[in-house]
Amino acid sequence: MLKIRQATLDDLTEIDSIYNHYIRHSAATFDLKPWPSEKRQAWFKHIKSSPRNEVLVAVHHEQVVAFAFNSPYNLKAAYANSTEITIYKSPACQLKGVGKILFRYLFEALEKHQFHRAYSLITLPNPESVKLHQNFDFKHIGTLTESGLKFAQYHDVAILEKALN
Repeated sequence: MLKIRQATLDDLTEIDSIYNHYIRHSAATFDLKPWPSEKRQAWFKHIKSSPRNEVLVAVHHEQVVAFAFNSPYNLKAAYANSTEITIYKSPACQLKGVGKILFRYLFEALEKHQFHRAYSLITLPNPESVKLHQNFDFKHIGTLTESGLKFAQYHDVAILEKALN
């Protein structure tokens, strides 16, 4: 059975395992070097320093199979009611619908935190992620063309937006 809950410090190794896979094998993230545990711990502490930020994990058979979080869209004060969301699923996870379930919990929390807009940046092509976001009423509002260089290739990034409150 799949369980969605708040992430804890004990989950960070599994979160790192998922994220570092995408660093090594995908342009889904523009990080180029795997994160050491110290960096993940600092990230977690920083994200959780705001009561408006969530870090959620999907757990199946006591193993983290996906995680999602929100963070400030921009640090300038006028953006305070906008947030950026991120989701990653373990490539080993064969469960269908994990992203949808995780997103339901995340957006429920974002509504409670009274965010006005949620944004997501998706490296293209990534039809699975784009479809997941569109299923939650995200709209494509722009594309950053050739904005990141990874694996000796430039990549476009879609900017998606969701109206919340």
